[in-house]
Order: sequence, then C-alpha cells, then structure tokens
Amino acid sequence: MDAVSYENKILQMKKMLGKKTETQQEKPVFQKPDQPTYTEDWQRAGLTLVENDFGVLFKRVVTYPLHYKHGHYELRELFDAIQLWEESGKEHPYAVTFNDTLVFFDTETTGLKGVGTHIFLLGFLETDEEQFTLTQYILADPSNEAALLFESKLWQRAVTIVSYNGKSFDWPQLETRWTLNQAHIPRLRSQKQIDLLHSTKRLWKNDLEKMKLTTIEQEKLGFHRQGDIPGFLAPVIYLDAVKSGQPDTLLKVLHHNEWDLLSLITLYIHSTRLLFNEQMQDSATTYTNIGKWFNDLKLKDTGMDVLSAVTENFDIAETGLAHYYLAFEQKRAAQFEQAAKSFSNALRTIDIPYKIKAYEQLAIIAEHHLKDYEEAITYTQSGIVLIEEHEKWSASQKNKQTSIWEKRLHRLTIKVMKNK
Repeated sequence: MDAVSYENKILQMKKMLGKKTETQQEKPVFQKPDQPTYTEDWQRAGLTLVENDFGVLFKRVVTYPLHYKHGHYELRELFDAIQLWEESGKEHPYAVTFNDTLVFFDTETTGLKGVGTHIFLLGFLETDEEQFTLTQYILADPSNEAALLFESKLWQRAVTIVSYNGKSFDWPQLETRWTLNQAHIPRLRSQKQIDLLHSTKRLWKNDLEKMKLTTIEQEKLGFHRQGDIPGFLAPVIYLDAVKSGQPDTLLKVLHHNEWDLLSLITLYIHSTRLLFNEQMQDSATTYTNIGKWFNDLKLKDTGMDVLSAVTENFDIAETGLAHYYLAFEQKRAAQFEQAAKSFSNALRTIDIPYKIKAYEQLAIIAEHHLKDYEEAITYTQSGIVLIEEHEKWSASQKNKQTSIWEKRLHRLTIKVMKNK
C-alpha cells in the first residue's frame, strides 16, 4: 500500500469516528409524559394547570397588598430594610440594594437526600413594588419533573435568593434534580444567596435554644400558626395526593409553604432592624452577638459601638461577654487601660474558659503595655487556679497549660526582682 492510499484510509477512518462522536453527543429524544388522570380534580381544588414542552405542572398564585401584615410587620417594610442597607454601604451577608431582585425561596421535598428525593413544590415570593406575589409550582408527578424545573425560570434570570437553610439544603437539592434533567432543559444559573438560618444563628446564639423557623416566628416575629401541618408530614401528604388523586390535604402543605415564605420576609425585616437599631429592644445576648458579628466582618467601629452600647444599657450581670469582646477590640486599638477595665468587668459573669483567656489578656496588658509586673503576676496566678478548676480539660491539657502559665510567672518574678 503506497503512502497516499494509506493516508486516505486514515482520513476516511477519522471521518467515520467523527460522525460517530457527533451522533453520541446528540441529546436524547425527550418523551413528553402524559397528563395525570387526576388533572381535573386538582384544577377544581383551585390549582392551575400549566403545560410546556416538557410536560405539565400545577401552579398556585396569591397576591398581597403592600400593607398586608404578617406577625409584627407589614410587607412593605421590606423596602425600608433595603433602604437601610443601601444608605449604609456596609459589606454584610444581608446587604442588598434596590437593584437586586429579591426572591424569597423555599421548597418541599419527598425526602431529605438521595437521588430518589424529588422536589414536589417550588415556592417563590417577590415584589414589583406595587404588590407581593407568591408563586408555587407543584410537581404533577415524578415523570413531569423537567416541566417543573423549566417553568421555575431559574435557568433564565439572575436573582438574589433569600432562604432558610437554602444554601445547605434547598439549593443543593435543586442542583441535584437539575443535573438529572440536564440532557433536556437549559443549565441552571448560579444565583446570589442570602441564607437567613446562618445569620439567625449569629443573632440569637445563646438566646434561643431552637432555631426552627416556627420558633423564630413565635419568639421574635409575632406570628403564631393556626391549623398548620408538621413539616415532616409534607412528603407523605404529597405522595398520597398523587396516589389517590385527591389534593385536599396537599393544599395544607401549600399553606405551610406560604407561611414559611411570608416569615422569610418578616425575618429579613426584623433582623435588619436589629442590626441598625440603637434602641436595644432585644436582649443583651442578642446585641452582644451583633457586635461580635460586625467585628468578625471587620466592621470594627460598628462592632465597638454596639458592644459599648450593650455595656451601657444593660445590667452588669447580662453584659459579661459584651465587655469581653469589647476588650479585645480596645486592645487592638491600643486602648490598653480601657481594655484592662473591660476584661476585669467581664470576669464577674463569664464562664471559666472565657475567664482563663481574660486573665491571660490582663497579664499580657499589665506586663507589656502598662509595665505593672506585680499586677501581671496576680492575673497569672488567678489563671493557673482556674486551669485546675476547668472541668472539660483532661489532666494532660491542664498540665500543658499550667506549664505555659508557669513560664510566664517565672519571667514576671524575675522582672519584679530586677526592679527592686
């Protein structure tokens, strides 16, 4: 076989392989599922049938006037909250502007995880500044999943998703379901996320025992549900509605989801007000958390202002941690005498682990900044006593810490002797 004919053979083989590759990359033909037999029953219950290229789903839409009140707040107060963030210019997980399209988002699923877990309800609540609109998309049955996902338009528009545990649960679940349908529907867009559960833990740590949304509603938002179903029953109710074709109980799940979404708006309003409110209408613990949160976000001036306000407006028995966190910021600002005073005030009420750190900081300030070596010795000795009393440390941990503190004590003793 000469070189030319061999080369032609190779070219022919490449063309054949190329054609095969192109055929393999073609999207599989989509088989549009049939409508469920119970379609008319669900429509009679008040749900709207929606059909697109990928099948059918059901939709429920509810509108609310701006003055609609949910718990303590009217929905229009959301605009005041946005205004606060826009005027402040602060970099914060809650921060938005009027240029952001806020979509309050919640799902209901047939389980907690796994490929077999479907999202059967997508709930969205948003505003056009004239009213608020709730839109719920309900999965007709699992075979119509692509239709549900496509209709959400999350592949089409860029929004800011506001959720409660959405970053850890709802959105990853949505990504999983989208991946399983990616051969047919457009790619899911990445969206900016504000997860109110994460920030709620920052606000009410050590103040609320449970962080369930229903607890927050009752304790902070002034909303008490009447006739609600437990959330864990939602999957059972949906699957029963699909099996029986009867949607009556499923409507209660839709109302449960509706209350979740309304509470997300009022939680965002309430939390924003707390972050900007100087009137101290919550507990010392809450405002201490807020001050620390601002400090952690490198908003030091704001953090110090909040912590100082806590120490000035609440009883000393409630402000131990506020003094403690304020002291660290004062030390960083080279306000050493104020820091020492704040650490001393904190010692009255904080727990042993914090006390040990406070004594350590007091010893450091006294030795290196105030040059009061005898005072530094007193703080060091107090810290050593507390190390022995620390119930959560093992013997080896105590020995290690005691050794470190005794080295400081030895160094300080030498300094005192040299100054005499």
